[in-house]
Amino acid sequence: MNRFVAAERALRAAAPHRLVDAVREVLCDEYEALSVQLFLADYGLATLQPVLPAPGTPQSVPAHAGPAGRAFGSQEPFVEKLTDGRVCLYLPVTVRGDRLGVLAVTMPSADRAEECRDELAEVAQVLGHEVIVADRDTDLYVRARRTDRLTLAAEMQWQLLPGRSCTRPEYALGAQLEPAYAIFGDNFDWSASADGLMLYITNGMGEGIEASLLTNLGINALRNARRAGLSIEDQAALADQAVFAQYRGDAYLSVLLIDLDLRTGRLRIVDAGSPQMLRLRGRHAAVVDLEAQLPLGMFEETDYVSHEIDLEPGDRLLFASDGVHAVVAPGGERYGERALARALVSTSLLPAAEVPRAVLRELSGHRGTPVAEDDALVVCLDWFGPPQAS
Repeated sequence: MNRFVAAERALRAAAPHRLVDAVREVLCDEYEALSVQLFLADYGLATLQPVLPAPGTPQSVPAHAGPAGRAFGSQEPFVEKLTDGRVCLYLPVTVRGDRLGVLAVTMPSADRAEECRDELAEVAQVLGHEVIVADRDTDLYVRARRTDRLTLAAEMQWQLLPGRSCTRPEYALGAQLEPAYAIFGDNFDWSASADGLMLYITNGMGEGIEASLLTNLGINALRNARRAGLSIEDQAALADQAVFAQYRGDAYLSVLLIDLDLRTGRLRIVDAGSPQMLRLRGRHAAVVDLEAQLPLGMFEETDYVSHEIDLEPGDRLLFASDGVHAVVAPGGERYGERALARALVSTSLLPAAEVPRAVLRELSGHRGTPVAEDDALVVCLDWFGPPQAS
């Protein structure tokens, strides 16, 4: 039996909590690997955490430095030379653009590593898919991603998320929430079909559990309307009714609803609240002026209308919550006035998945303090253009 098929079958047959053991056994048996370790990115995208670490394995490694960090950041295999001719292959574990972590495989020689590299890279992708499926049945991989305990509000928010990045030939998406272990009101959601992408950027008012409960209600109301096949205008209206029915106007949800036609690049947007949208075209970045409307749940039976713009291939969109664009520097300047546009330009060479973290890092410098007073959410969308006719 082909060794890759053997590895794939071993992973698919393994119990959810035994994926690391299964991949270690099959790679040692079929590929002559000397050791195998899976590292998963933590919630803050700062470190890579080992899952079921073998003796001598570090407790964590940097997600943006060192050999594992280079593989994670570049999304390309990286080879580290060890002693006695051995090498360690670091292989990205990624599912449809969602970067989960890195698989580290120690091989007896550089020649053996080069011979097996492509197949081992495919094994790492299969492992990523199995980890996603296993998360339904075990907490092992969720716990491995944590460097600290999440607050209950943060636990609720992270459970809502579709992922942190996604790629297709037409677009690439990346998103990040801060403080990762204590988020409470900000959130994002996306869903793609053959010819469309819907994206929500949300900011629930309040703090702690109350903000998280509000966002959970709003996101699930939007999903319910979206899955019924309704337009974004009707999605906003029905979610508005659901939030108002629960809170009677005492709490509300700010949201940007985006509907991108993947066949044309036409973008329809409902602006219901505080999140901000910027566009980078070439080297010019600017806030996109939208028709501001009432947040969801502020008043009963609000009607919503959409705003349309056309994207050009190469456009980059950045969406930021008020915990980003409204942050005031010690000198009094809001981050969204000029600094956010500068950050968008300065990160133009980074892939979409890397942009949110880079912008949030620059935001920390603008704020002048390491601890944020509010949730901060950044989402980046790159538009490559409609699919080419074959």
